[in-house]
Amino acid sequence: MSTDASPQADSPPTAGEGRRHPRALAPGNLILTVVLSVFGAVVGVQLLATLGVTPSTSLIGALAAMTLARVPLALFRGFRSVHAQNLAQTSISSATFGAANSLFLPIGIPFLFGMDNMIIPMLIGVSAAMLVDAWLLYRMYDTPAFPAENPWPPGLAAAEAIKAGDEGGRRAKVLGLGLLTGLAGAAFTLPMSAFGVALIGGFGAMAAFGVGLLSSQYADPLFGLDLDSMYLPHGMMMGAGLVALFQVGRTILEARRATADDARAAAPAGTPGSTRAGARHLGRSMRLGFGAYLVISVLLAFGTGAATHMSPGMLIGFLFYATVAAFLHELLVGIASMHSGWFPAFAIALITLLLGILIGFPPEALVVLSGFTAATGPAFADMGYDLKAGYLLRGESADPAFELEGRRQQLIAAMIGFGVAIVVVLVSYRIFFDNGQTAPIDAAYVAAIKAGPSAETARNLALWAVPGAIVQLIGGSKRQLGILLATGLLITTPMAGWMVAAGVAVRILAPRVLGPKAKQDLEVFAGGAIAGDALYSFGNGVFKATR
Repeated sequence: MSTDASPQADSPPTAGEGRRHPRALAPGNLILTVVLSVFGAVVGVQLLATLGVTPSTSLIGALAAMTLARVPLALFRGFRSVHAQNLAQTSISSATFGAANSLFLPIGIPFLFGMDNMIIPMLIGVSAAMLVDAWLLYRMYDTPAFPAENPWPPGLAAAEAIKAGDEGGRRAKVLGLGLLTGLAGAAFTLPMSAFGVALIGGFGAMAAFGVGLLSSQYADPLFGLDLDSMYLPHGMMMGAGLVALFQVGRTILEARRATADDARAAAPAGTPGSTRAGARHLGRSMRLGFGAYLVISVLLAFGTGAATHMSPGMLIGFLFYATVAAFLHELLVGIASMHSGWFPAFAIALITLLLGILIGFPPEALVVLSGFTAATGPAFADMGYDLKAGYLLRGESADPAFELEGRRQQLIAAMIGFGVAIVVVLVSYRIFFDNGQTAPIDAAYVAAIKAGPSAETARNLALWAVPGAIVQLIGGSKRQLGILLATGLLITTPMAGWMVAAGVAVRILAPRVLGPKAKQDLEVFAGGAIAGDALYSFGNGVFKATR
């Protein structure tokens, strides 16, 4: 059973010979990715329906491939390649987040609203949105908006785990120590992923993220301020998001002004990450993405029947707004996850829904809007994590051709996972709905739609959008301070702020106490801590769901 993974995929090429990346469609890889994807999709939907959370299963896929690689049979020899293991973790992770967040969550909204006739058209539309979501990140990865060098923390954790399993030695020991720390902290309900993220994220971004988390935790008990009822986090994310969109647009326009000669001088043709070439590629990707989302919004509006409840003028306005909202939601989730490893997709989708309510769209259109925007973002962020893991395993673009081929194979593996996710949700959603089980956040979306527009909500969103925009402008497009501050404000995980503060403190003190080599060890340790937290959350979630 071939995985099409030869030893040359893990060793330097000889003169004149390029490295060959394992193929996602090779029989061995394909069978493993399909099996893992079914498992990931089922677990993702089950945990979202019962506990309201989606676990990270990326490491489960990598561990499965590592385990098979140690079976002393020629049949499984190909799984010794770290790149084959990367394909396995890419597929299961895509299936998990795709099935739960991008598919099962959106179709629960029309069900709770009593519009069962919308469920299948909604599933078709959000399936298309999910696939476009992942494809756009594949195109935008390693561009000025989403640099490969940025943290993408869960991706770093997956890469470090795979490297440690392959290399052993000191790296494995440091990773094991981080893994045990993450497991122990998670057992005491400490968000160890926040601690790990603070060890590798940018200082400015982590400071903003930590301030947001601590403010969210203590605003009410210390000052009697209910930030959510004030719509402070939502308004700040709205303001920061609009500025971030303009910052991305400015990057693209600056690249378009550059001459072709300047662009060629910036980096060799075809090199991933060439700044100006990457900016132009980003511009093309955004135009393609906008067009794709416009088509999907048209299909959803007419397929669900929502278009029949709007006048021609309102329908045109709705299609434009839904397209922009889905696209902006995707970008904001991607930026937040790139820096912090956390993506407040539910909350950002609620912001776009609140604005739609204030505009005055009818309930049927709002149901479509909430499902459509919620479907974009999770697959985008998860694809970024997976590509980051592959980027590190492939030597950080040391061989540009090998890097690009690896990304293509990861995209194929991810699409296999998403395809499995669509099938799993299609055959299982009715079982959950008949038992009254949907994603818990669906009830919040339905409640907001039924409550209708509020002048006070509009004032609060506009008021707090101003400071969010100002902070984002001050931080610039590299640090993304406004979005990270708003992300922290939207997350209500207890102790997360203190764990970020602890991580920043360790990061400052460790090199001074342990020497300059501690910096490299901290990255490996951080990967272990994030991985330990993810493994504990996964195991604990499965245990609770099956009790």
